[in-house]
Amino acid sequence: MFENYFRKDIAWGGQLLTLETGKIARQADGAVLARLGDTIVLCTVVGARNVKPGQDFFPLTVNYQEKAFAAGKIPGGFFKREGRPSENETLVSRLIDRPLRPLFPEGFRNEVQVIATVLSHDLENDPDVVALVGCSAALTLSGIPFFGPVAAARVGYIDGQYVLNPTTAQRQQSQLELMVAGTAEGVLMVESEAKELSEEVMLGAVVFGHTGFQPVIQGIIELAERAAKEPWPLPEPSEAEKTLKTRIAEIGTAAMTEAYRETQKQARQEKVSAAKKAVVENLAAEGLEADKAKGLLKSLEADVVRNAILDTGMRIDGRDTKTVRPIVSEVGVLPRAHGSALFTRGETQAFCVATLGTGQDEQIIDALPGEYREHFMLHYNFPPYSVGETGRMGSPGRREIGHGKLAWRAIRPLLPEKEKFPYTLRVVSEITESNGSSSMATVCGSSLALMDAGVPLKRPCAGIAMGLIKEDRGFAVLSDILGDEDHLGDMDFKVAGTEQGITALQMDIKITSITPDIMRIALGQARDGRLHILGEMAKGISGARGDVAATAPRITVINVPKEKIRDVIGSGGKVIREITEQTGCKIDIEDDGTIKVAATSTEAAQAAIDKIRGIVAEPEIGVIYTGKVVKTADFGAFVNFLGAKDGLVHISELAAERVNKTTDVVNQGDMVKVKVIGFDDRGKVKLSMRVVDQATGADISEQVGARRPREGGEGGEDRGPRRDRGDRDRGDRGPRRDRTEAAE
Repeated sequence: MFENYFRKDIAWGGQLLTLETGKIARQADGAVLARLGDTIVLCTVVGARNVKPGQDFFPLTVNYQEKAFAAGKIPGGFFKREGRPSENETLVSRLIDRPLRPLFPEGFRNEVQVIATVLSHDLENDPDVVALVGCSAALTLSGIPFFGPVAAARVGYIDGQYVLNPTTAQRQQSQLELMVAGTAEGVLMVESEAKELSEEVMLGAVVFGHTGFQPVIQGIIELAERAAKEPWPLPEPSEAEKTLKTRIAEIGTAAMTEAYRETQKQARQEKVSAAKKAVVENLAAEGLEADKAKGLLKSLEADVVRNAILDTGMRIDGRDTKTVRPIVSEVGVLPRAHGSALFTRGETQAFCVATLGTGQDEQIIDALPGEYREHFMLHYNFPPYSVGETGRMGSPGRREIGHGKLAWRAIRPLLPEKEKFPYTLRVVSEITESNGSSSMATVCGSSLALMDAGVPLKRPCAGIAMGLIKEDRGFAVLSDILGDEDHLGDMDFKVAGTEQGITALQMDIKITSITPDIMRIALGQARDGRLHILGEMAKGISGARGDVAATAPRITVINVPKEKIRDVIGSGGKVIREITEQTGCKIDIEDDGTIKVAATSTEAAQAAIDKIRGIVAEPEIGVIYTGKVVKTADFGAFVNFLGAKDGLVHISELAAERVNKTTDVVNQGDMVKVKVIGFDDRGKVKLSMRVVDQATGADISEQVGARRPREGGEGGEDRGPRRDRGDRDRGDRGPRRDRTEAAE
């Protein structure tokens, strides 16, 4: 039945990678079941046979989706089925898209949809690498024009050694989390998080990963030799399109060159639009197909900008290739925020705000490997006004999620240990102006805002975006690229880190690949730019403030014995609720006995801590406490002290003089001072009021004379001080009366 079934086994990094096709999803143009360990991903590709009329771009869609059954789980929440993509699914979709997109031929406009579905997750091998390899194989087999195959690998760095595709356990020990993808010739995409590693170590990791995935590329080629479908014809420009392109260059080059001499973004955009409009009007007057000019005009723009840089070394805004735009760093710009910063670099501006919270504010993430909590969040927003446009406002898109995650990776290695700084941290970056490198402005602004909030970062962190113009006659690496240089260039290479090393690196290549030599030049140039930016940031703030803001909660950490946790929580949470309601504090209790008390005032925090310590403290003989009478009885009074401890003040210990009735001395609700004088055979606390001055709380036992406490417990077992027969009572009728009184 499955006569077109083919399978390829590839020995890779000590494991077996298996690629199967022809058995599942046979109606797709390409379908591959990729397996590494017990992680299995189904990857499918479908391409539209015809181009939609008037379409002038390549509509590629990549969707990576995780099914809960892959890890033997039922989705959490109210709706028990998978819904909108999680943040991780969105990020992996971008991860797959980035190395695939540059390898489709220029001029290809057919819609292509790539879907990767995780069917099994062994909790050791992450599905993202498997999915990218599977999607590359599916495209290679589909017949759709694609200059692949592509492969990918994850690289770790443990004890000075690179590790190919580290397991989940190994990743916990690694100083580096790097994903690299590319072709047999070179690298196309890099995504990483590092613990202040040097440029040499990072470049070595990229080269190691590229070498490491070569067996996978060879395996896909061998599978394609047996199972690939007939290739689609490559798109070829018609004679009319060639004529149109030539005429556009003749009409528009001079005006476009003049427009790109304008250094101010908005003025430049107006001149570019005017130049394009003039070209279209001329084409229409000549009877040419002016409606097809849009894409060709973009090509003209690229030629003008790229040639100017290679010929003169000068860029759109008048800078040379290495100069960073002017920078202004400001902190403390919002009076009520815990930390805030306004970072401006040229025409790019990020307004970053840091907020400190408690453990109750942590983000709960329901992932395939299991539920976990995240105490650091960084959210990036890109409103349309930042580029002077109108647009849709709604939930964050893929770009916003991806840029926020990049900045999150850059900052996270520099955060203090949670045990030493037990706050939940959230940074929001509002991009208020944009002309390139807004994600790197977010890194700089977030670092400033966190330091302004008093978060003791190990060191300040800065980021810079590098670009590349590469032609047969040479190349130029550009520092701190503009938006136009990003769109019209060949590389978007973002590097973030401190003065001591790199913390995050992201690279996307728009050509087939780049060489290690170009990467080495870009990394060196990026380091110089990063150090310059750090110097400019230090003019705003050079290190974390000595204390958190007055508006931020103060968190005090105390530890109690594990067996006392239930006492602090109380039945159904009654005790802890009472403490929070009475003090206004937030209280987090962990299983190991760690208790975090968060409050906006020292007094409230101390009140909560005193209550907790009172609950867990053990009474000490000879120590005087303040307590509350919670019950009276014939034989004495029960006093609550230390928050949750009750003890008995026997009637004989209520006062120095003889007491006939408990309520003659105390009543329920009275606040009294008591001294612990012992414990009965059941561990119950025995208290005394008669040896304590109720006004001052002083111990007056020497003045009143010590009295040996009676043994026994509560109730009638301890009937008070010994009395002679004449004073022997009957129940609670007072002293014995003579017979005459009794007869009456």
